[in-house]
Amino acid sequence: MCETDPRRLPRGPVRPSFLHVPPTTRSLRRLAVLAAALLLCGVLAACGREAPASLTASTPVPPPQAAPTPAPAAPPAQPAYVGATYAPVPGRPQPSAAQLTEIGRRIFFDGSLSATGKASCASCHDPQHAWGPPNALSVQLGGADGKQEGPRAAPSLRYLETLIAFTEHHHDNDGDDSIDAGPTGGHMWDGRAGSAHEQAGMPLLSPSEMGNASVAEVAAKLERATYADELRKAFGDDVFKNPDAAFKAAGLALEVFQQSPKDFYPFTSKYDAVLRGEAKLSVAETRGLRLFNDENKGNCASCHISVRTQDGAFPLFTDFGLIALAVPRNRKLKANADPAFYDLGLCGPYRTDMKDHPEYCGLFRTPTLRNVAVRQSFFHNGVFHSLEEAIRFYAQRDTTPQRWYARSAKGIVQQYDDLPPQYHANINTDAPFGQKRGDKPALTEAEIRDVAAFLRTLTDADQKNAPVNAGR
Repeated sequence: MCETDPRRLPRGPVRPSFLHVPPTTRSLRRLAVLAAALLLCGVLAACGREAPASLTASTPVPPPQAAPTPAPAAPPAQPAYVGATYAPVPGRPQPSAAQLTEIGRRIFFDGSLSATGKASCASCHDPQHAWGPPNALSVQLGGADGKQEGPRAAPSLRYLETLIAFTEHHHDNDGDDSIDAGPTGGHMWDGRAGSAHEQAGMPLLSPSEMGNASVAEVAAKLERATYADELRKAFGDDVFKNPDAAFKAAGLALEVFQQSPKDFYPFTSKYDAVLRGEAKLSVAETRGLRLFNDENKGNCASCHISVRTQDGAFPLFTDFGLIALAVPRNRKLKANADPAFYDLGLCGPYRTDMKDHPEYCGLFRTPTLRNVAVRQSFFHNGVFHSLEEAIRFYAQRDTTPQRWYARSAKGIVQQYDDLPPQYHANINTDAPFGQKRGDKPALTEAEIRDVAAFLRTLTDADQKNAPVNAGR
């Protein structure tokens, strides 16, 4: 009997200890039995278990075992943020935004970081052209000899401050979270860079852009730069001891620089003034905005959002989604001389993690239309060189495909000629697309001019001296 549950103890009134009642013989026996039971429980060290039947007085008692050697003390745990991209470094002052912006600016305009010693980030992203290409080339030239064609048209770097990392499932900030907008976000045309600092490092190592062979080569050039001491002050005296650390530091400085409001998202266009109540659109511009928003006409605003967001922010004229437009093959590009080569955007060839997703082939990220009028090449392959021609393609892609696509040796129009047939189901058919050949286009020539007139109201004030695309 090892139960010591009070419910199993002898019942009876409990007397205060100061009342002495002489024990009876029966009560003494009860106390003796209870004491023996408690003693046995202590010997077994297991109340609630029955004693083994083999336990006798002659059973040898095993000698006590030595206490285990204590394990060595673990080193003090570091905070979880240590080593994270944006985390402060213990024992080192955090560099200021102004400090990193200035370093990033100097890196951005430093031609010595390229293989030729002449090409900088600004060579393809010119501030006088809304941080986009300064010429009408479909793709920019670079590489070890400065003559290699880049893989795609250089986009503008403006208005990317809210660009999220790529996700296959996105919900817009429009008050209805039930709608899955699908693949969205990421830097580069295919969204493969998850951040601005990751994107900044890619051209440095691209053989057709800045042409460096390795991270170590870039780090060595940074260490020789006139701003090397500024990098040391911001990132530590030992920043150049590890090439990866130096490369990362440069990327972070470039990222902070590209978050500078004055340079990269000034919101100083005529349309911004209209939203502030400081200006009015002309008659043609007003017609163009109406056509831009009309779901049965241009339907441009379905991807290039033209109204303030739910929280009052000015529109960026992009939803950052990825979409297949089936723009014509640019047969002037050297890569396209190989008939077996296709730039499939989200599913390759430059992005590889989505290569097993055929439903993503042909999708490219939607660019902002802010400052679109200062561009001289359009779409990911730079196939068009006029703003009006780009709009015209939207209106007539499916109604007059013979105008846009090449013909086979037998004279048959090869519609959607830059996307293999097995991926044609991915092509967007929402308005203004989706009509049959020979149907009336969604926009007339006069309406195309009106839409272009509206788009020219999206040019920022500091771009007045840029060669605005006159159209044709």
